[in-house]
Amino acid sequence: MNPRTTSIDAEQRLRELDINLPPPPKPLGAYVESVQSGALLFLSGALPVEAGTSRFYGRIGDSLTVDDGRSAARLAALNALALARAHLACLNRVRRVIRLGVSLLTTESFRDHPKVADGASELFADVFGVDNMSTRLVLGMHSLPLGLCVELETILEIAN
Repeated sequence: MNPRTTSIDAEQRLRELDINLPPPPKPLGAYVESVQSGALLFLSGALPVEAGTSRFYGRIGDSLTVDDGRSAARLAALNALALARAHLACLNRVRRVIRLGVSLLTTESFRDHPKVADGASELFADVFGVDNMSTRLVLGMHSLPLGLCVELETILEIAN
């Protein structure tokens, strides 16, 4: 275990990085965007959606490149941060990202899953600090919602 040794002002980091979070995405079905249980905040799957428009359709390794996938993962991570801020009112309550699950719509022969997932992981490291990196699971899938190439599952530890 790597306890947090420094306090990160996530909201200040977003300003320094010139990142304006989008409005939190709306559910696509019968579920809620976030659920808090004790010091854990579970976020619903975040997709690469921008201003209400789905982006990055297709399979990574076919119609989409690794760089496209990285951009999609980063956009999905921005949406996850927007969901967290909507629930918490301020991202400074986030102590760390506990777990990041990255599902990718890929070709059968695709092998660069970690490179794509880094698009999300690196954004979280930029905002919350490298000392607060998460565990991660990256999987290639046959199908994802709306035919988009990335979906993120995010679990955050928060201060009460």
